[in-house]
Amino acid sequence: MTAVLPERPIGGRLIDQFEYGLDAPICLTWELTYACNLACVHCLSSSGRRDPRELSTAEAEAVIDELQRMQVFYVNVGGGEPTVRPDFWHLLDYAIGHDVGVKFSTNGVKLDKARAAQLARTDYVDVQISLDGATAEVNDAVRGTGSFATAIRALENLAEAGMKDFKVSVVVTRENAGQLDAFKELTDRYGAQLRITRLRPSGRGADVWDQLHPTQQQQRELYQWLLAHGEGVLTGDSFFHLSAFGEALPGLNLCGAGRVVCLIDPVGDVYACPFAIHENFLAGNVRSPGGFRRVWQSSELFADLRSPQTGGACTKCAHFDACRGGCMAAKFFTGLPLDGPDPECVQGYGETALAARDLEAAPPRSHLDHSHTGPVRGQPTLLGMPSIPAKPCDESPLAGADLG
Repeated sequence: MTAVLPERPIGGRLIDQFEYGLDAPICLTWELTYACNLACVHCLSSSGRRDPRELSTAEAEAVIDELQRMQVFYVNVGGGEPTVRPDFWHLLDYAIGHDVGVKFSTNGVKLDKARAAQLARTDYVDVQISLDGATAEVNDAVRGTGSFATAIRALENLAEAGMKDFKVSVVVTRENAGQLDAFKELTDRYGAQLRITRLRPSGRGADVWDQLHPTQQQQRELYQWLLAHGEGVLTGDSFFHLSAFGEALPGLNLCGAGRVVCLIDPVGDVYACPFAIHENFLAGNVRSPGGFRRVWQSSELFADLRSPQTGGACTKCAHFDACRGGCMAAKFFTGLPLDGPDPECVQGYGETALAARDLEAAPPRSHLDHSHTGPVRGQPTLLGMPSIPAKPCDESPLAGADLG
């Protein structure tokens, strides 16, 4: 059934235009595979094992063709660990050759000197190295033993190859919130740019959110730090809830789910947001008639999300225009209503809402979990688990797989 989309206003503020959705996403996130050599405790997609229903190379090429026709500017490619998919480098070249820029996130496991040199010679590609601690002790507790060294080696290889404008991507947690200056120094050292994003209670992140999400004091300190450094630090517009402290942060202070962004997962399912992998936010599949374009332009879910919020507790708050009620995924996965306060509301309304939840009702969980079921190289020790000896086959979960 084709949805009737709300009519976008003519003129006015850009944020008001975005609230009603665009004809094509500005960018989208595309998780190419759920396979990953790590088992990060906060992984929003619960990645680890490859899904055998993954889009084939030909199907992935068809998606890229459609994105080109829709004039999507670029895609954020992730996973899992996208570089362990055997056709990753082919799909990267295919996208660039079809005028679709690529920004991909990686833990660095495949970025040796040769690949770094290849990337440095390539236009319209951006690389983000994931790092969740400015020291091995903090990082490896979340991402796994040896992951800090792997990331640093990738940064060294990119810098040596002369790669420009690559990024270091950090999820801000209670453990690393005090390391922001150290992260900035680290990225400056390699000629990179710092990108920080918010910890969400999505995927495996739901299990550690209470333990790892920044305290109220840390949020205030983060807000002050972003005001001082925001022009030179990327945030992916993920901290707009902090704008309720007062001055708006740089960027789009609006939840873009289904409006300007969305997610394509490894099997072609389209979700409203990369942080909301749940059947409630499943809009369709690219394998269906009409492909991605039809999902984006005709989904009933997206039509609903593009209707401006007119009710609920947040619309009555004096700070609503600043923070727009916060993150949809953060609310949903902590069991709060979507028209209520963000669980990390800086005015304290989130804490009140969390305390008032029905303790008998468990917060929603994603219907998907591709977490490793056996030993994993450098398993994180944050939860008191001992490190598990590595096996050679753990480095590439897709070794030998025929995805063509």
